[in-house]
Amino acid sequence: MKKVKFRRRRQGKTDYKTRLALLASKLPRLVVRKTNLYIIGELMHSKEAQDSVECYTNSKELLQYGWQGSMKNLPAAYLAGFLLGCKAKDKEKKAILDIGLQNSTKGSRIYAFVKGAIDAGLSIKCKQEMFPSEERIKGKDTKAEARKNFSVTKEKIKEKWSKK
Repeated sequence: MKKVKFRRRRQGKTDYKTRLALLASKLPRLVVRKTNLYIIGELMHSKEAQDSVECYTNSKELLQYGWQGSMKNLPAAYLAGFLLGCKAKDKEKKAILDIGLQNSTKGSRIYAFVKGAIDAGLSIKCKQEMFPSEERIKGKDTKAEARKNFSVTKEKIKEKWSKK
Protein backbone atom coordinates (compact mmCIF):
# COMPACT_ATOMS: atom_id res chain seq x y z
CA MET A 1 0.00 0.00 0.00
CA LYS A 2 1.09 3.54 -0.77
CA LYS A 3 1.55 6.07 1.97
CA VAL A 4 -0.63 9.11 1.30
CA LYS A 5 0.20 10.99 4.48
CA PHE A 6 2.48 14.02 3.99
CA ARG A 7 2.83 13.52 0.26
CA ARG A 8 3.61 17.23 -0.29
CA ARG A 9 6.40 17.04 2.29
CA ARG A 10 8.00 14.10 0.50
CA GLN A 11 7.77 16.04 -2.76
CA GLY A 12 9.50 19.02 -1.11
CA LYS A 13 6.54 21.35 -1.65
CA THR A 14 5.30 22.04 1.89
CA ASP A 15 6.92 22.65 5.26
CA TYR A 16 4.07 21.69 7.57
CA LYS A 17 5.75 22.95 10.75
CA THR A 18 6.07 26.46 9.32
CA ARG A 19 2.58 26.33 7.78
CA LEU A 20 1.04 25.38 11.13
CA ALA A 21 2.79 28.32 12.82
CA LEU A 22 1.50 30.71 10.12
CA LEU A 23 -2.04 29.40 10.40
CA ALA A 24 -1.97 29.63 14.21
CA SER A 25 -1.58 33.42 13.93
CA LYS A 26 -5.12 33.71 12.49
CA LEU A 27 -3.90 36.53 10.25
CA PRO A 28 -4.17 36.54 6.46
CA ARG A 29 -0.95 35.39 4.77
CA LEU A 30 0.96 37.50 2.27
CA VAL A 31 2.26 34.80 -0.06
CA VAL A 32 5.14 35.91 -2.31
CA ARG A 33 6.52 33.70 -5.07
CA LYS A 34 9.23 34.26 -7.68
CA THR A 35 9.12 32.63 -11.10
CA ASN A 36 11.57 32.91 -13.97
CA LEU A 37 9.50 35.72 -15.50
CA TYR A 38 7.33 37.33 -12.81
CA ILE A 39 6.81 38.13 -9.16
CA ILE A 40 3.48 36.84 -7.84
CA GLY A 41 1.77 37.97 -4.64
CA GLU A 42 -1.43 36.81 -2.97
CA LEU A 43 -3.23 37.72 0.20
CA MET A 44 -4.74 34.47 1.45
CA HIS A 45 -7.14 33.45 4.18
CA SER A 46 -7.17 29.95 5.64
CA LYS A 47 -10.25 28.43 7.18
CA GLU A 48 -10.46 24.77 8.15
CA ALA A 49 -7.42 23.85 6.00
CA GLN A 50 -8.92 25.57 2.96
CA ASP A 51 -7.03 28.50 1.47
CA SER A 52 -8.86 31.26 -0.34
CA VAL A 53 -7.31 34.17 -2.24
CA GLU A 54 -8.44 37.61 -1.08
CA CYS A 55 -6.22 39.68 -3.40
CA TYR A 56 -3.85 38.72 -6.19
CA THR A 57 -1.25 40.52 -8.23
CA ASN A 58 1.35 39.57 -10.77
CA SER A 59 4.17 41.84 -11.92
CA LYS A 60 2.74 41.52 -15.44
CA GLU A 61 -0.13 43.78 -14.29
CA LEU A 62 2.38 46.64 -14.13
CA LEU A 63 2.15 46.94 -17.90
CA GLN A 64 -1.34 48.43 -17.43
CA TYR A 65 0.24 51.25 -15.41
CA GLY A 66 2.94 52.09 -17.92
CA TRP A 67 5.82 49.97 -16.62
CA GLN A 68 8.33 49.32 -19.38
CA GLY A 69 11.08 47.45 -17.56
CA SER A 70 11.66 43.83 -16.65
CA MET A 71 8.88 42.03 -14.80
CA LYS A 72 11.26 40.25 -12.44
CA ASN A 73 13.73 42.88 -11.23
CA LEU A 74 13.78 44.61 -7.83
CA PRO A 75 11.82 47.76 -8.83
CA ALA A 76 9.12 45.59 -10.44
CA ALA A 77 8.88 43.50 -7.26
CA TYR A 78 8.46 46.67 -5.18
CA LEU A 79 5.78 48.05 -7.53
CA ALA A 80 3.92 44.72 -7.57
CA GLY A 81 3.91 44.74 -3.76
CA PHE A 82 2.73 48.34 -3.78
CA LEU A 83 -0.08 47.38 -6.17
CA LEU A 84 -1.17 44.46 -3.97
CA GLY A 85 -1.11 46.72 -0.91
CA CYS A 86 -3.30 49.27 -2.70
CA LYS A 87 -5.75 46.55 -3.76
CA ALA A 88 -5.93 45.14 -0.23
CA LYS A 89 -6.11 48.47 1.58
CA ASP A 90 -9.89 48.38 2.03
CA LYS A 91 -10.03 44.64 2.78
CA GLU A 92 -7.12 43.99 5.13
CA LYS A 93 -4.92 45.97 7.49
CA LYS A 94 -2.56 43.28 8.81
CA ALA A 95 -0.91 40.21 7.31
CA ILE A 96 1.87 37.74 7.99
CA LEU A 97 4.60 36.96 5.47
CA ASP A 98 4.68 33.49 3.89
CA ILE A 99 7.67 32.85 1.60
CA GLY A 100 7.23 29.09 1.53
CA LEU A 101 10.38 27.10 0.83
CA GLN A 102 12.21 30.01 -0.81
CA ASN A 103 15.44 31.22 0.77
CA SER A 104 15.16 34.30 2.95
CA THR A 105 17.90 36.58 1.64
CA LYS A 106 18.47 40.12 2.84
CA GLY A 107 17.64 42.69 0.15
CA SER A 108 15.97 40.18 -2.20
CA ARG A 109 12.98 40.65 -4.50
CA ILE A 110 10.76 39.05 -1.87
CA TYR A 111 11.55 41.79 0.62
CA ALA A 112 11.22 44.47 -2.05
CA PHE A 113 7.68 43.15 -2.62
CA VAL A 114 6.98 43.28 1.14
CA LYS A 115 8.36 46.84 1.35
CA GLY A 116 5.99 47.88 -1.43
CA ALA A 117 3.01 46.35 0.37
CA ILE A 118 3.98 48.09 3.61
CA ASP A 119 4.40 51.44 1.83
CA ALA A 120 0.89 51.02 0.40
CA GLY A 121 -0.59 50.68 3.89
CA LEU A 122 -0.51 46.98 4.75
CA SER A 123 0.91 46.14 8.18
CA ILE A 124 3.38 43.26 7.98
CA LYS A 125 5.78 42.32 10.73
CA CYS A 126 9.24 42.22 9.18
CA LYS A 127 12.75 43.30 10.20
CA GLN A 128 13.83 46.60 8.61
CA GLU A 129 17.32 45.29 7.82
CA MET A 130 15.85 42.71 5.41
CA PHE A 131 14.61 45.38 2.98
CA PRO A 132 16.75 46.49 0.03
CA SER A 133 18.03 50.06 0.03
CA GLU A 134 15.90 52.85 -1.45
CA GLU A 135 18.44 53.33 -4.25
CA ARG A 136 18.11 49.69 -5.33
CA ILE A 137 14.31 49.81 -5.08
CA LYS A 138 14.17 52.89 -7.29
CA GLY A 139 16.54 51.34 -9.82
CA LYS A 140 19.79 53.24 -9.14
CA ASP A 141 21.70 50.65 -11.15
CA THR A 142 19.37 51.00 -14.17
CA LYS A 143 19.17 53.63 -16.91
CA ALA A 144 17.72 57.10 -16.25
CA GLU A 145 14.58 56.30 -18.28
CA ALA A 146 13.90 53.29 -16.07
CA ARG A 147 14.20 55.40 -12.90
CA LYS A 148 11.75 57.93 -14.34
CA ASN A 149 9.43 55.11 -15.42
CA PHE A 150 9.44 53.79 -11.81
CA SER A 151 8.10 57.10 -10.43
CA VAL A 152 5.49 57.46 -13.18
CA THR A 153 4.21 53.91 -12.66
CA LYS A 154 4.01 54.34 -8.88
CA GLU A 155 2.02 57.57 -9.30
CA LYS A 156 -0.41 55.90 -11.73
CA ILE A 157 -1.01 53.06 -9.25
CA LYS A 158 -1.62 55.57 -6.43
CA GLU A 159 -3.96 57.61 -8.62
CA LYS A 160 -6.08 54.65 -9.69
CA TRP A 161 -6.41 53.00 -6.30
CA SER A 162 -6.91 56.19 -4.25
CA LYS A 163 -10.16 56.79 -6.14
CA LYS A 164 -11.63 53.48 -5.05
